[in-house]
Amino acid sequence: MQANSNAPQKIHKVSSGFVYFFGALGGLLFGYDTGVISGAILFIEKQLHLNSWQQGFVVSAVLLGAILGAAVIGPMSDRFGRRKLVLLSAIIFFVGALGSAFSPEFWTLIISRVILGMAVGAASALIPTYLAELSPADKRGSMSSLFQLMVMTGIFIAYVTNYSFSGFYTGWRWMLGFAAIPAALLFFGALILPESPRFLVKEHKIAEAKQILEIMNKHNTKVVDQELTDIKAQAAIKSGGWTELFGKLVRPALVIGVGLAIFQQVMGCNTVLYYAPTIFTDVGFGVSAALIAHIGIGIFNVIVTAVAVMIMDKIDRKKMLIGGAIGMACLCSS
Repeated sequence: MQANSNAPQKIHKVSSGFVYFFGALGGLLFGYDTGVISGAILFIEKQLHLNSWQQGFVVSAVLLGAILGAAVIGPMSDRFGRRKLVLLSAIIFFVGALGSAFSPEFWTLIISRVILGMAVGAASALIPTYLAELSPADKRGSMSSLFQLMVMTGIFIAYVTNYSFSGFYTGWRWMLGFAAIPAALLFFGALILPESPRFLVKEHKIAEAKQILEIMNKHNTKVVDQELTDIKAQAAIKSGGWTELFGKLVRPALVIGVGLAIFQQVMGCNTVLYYAPTIFTDVGFGVSAALIAHIGIGIFNVIVTAVAVMIMDKIDRKKMLIGGAIGMACLCSS
């Protein structure tokens, strides 16, 4: 054990910006692969002759895979490390994207979309944790929310891609396959990304963890030493079990956290995300006009999320949360 602390592996000399960009690139893939189906389904429906339930299955297949991916990624990342799981997620993104693009019929497309969903679920749980563990304490809020900004950016790119390929007969295959490009970028970027300092401390690789903290904190010795001390203290705390998770002390935060996640979905935002072009065409828009209108929604999402990222570490997060909840309630009731 001690040998690991004194003989750190070589750390690639990369900037903090490189780490944040490639770390959050999984968020862009998350957004792209969930958003692209909204336009692609208009063409898949006709070429693969899908009925209503088959269309719904194609759209929701990613979510089925996401459940599995999100469920297993936590224990796996604690065992194998965040960086290796980012690499694995990139491979699954790549395979799922190409599999979807080359699917000759309905069930092949479903299987490919489920595989893709596993990477989506893994990214949703892994990337925010990875970014938070690498970020300096004073930037942790904004850097963690960078994932959401990349998700919105990915959705916007998906909408633009949908419109760009809408004039081609096999355009939906290009729409789905385009995701292989950022997946490949994520894989090669992750090859030189650093491991999470918290995971390294857990594995008793103290010197290596300190090197990474120095890179991310611009060699501020005082901050690095404090961060390392805090990480060591947290690593020494015995992990709680299910009893502690549902205990009286944690229960209020658990209920609020889970409730927010549930109601954010129940309010119907994903209905717009997945079916806005279909809704627009049903009310009389042409396909091109529907896809352009959808791009407008994507632009608005990116702008609002970018503002949230910029003010995340400047405004009380509880107030932001309450304000967002009030806004959603007002808009849903209007």
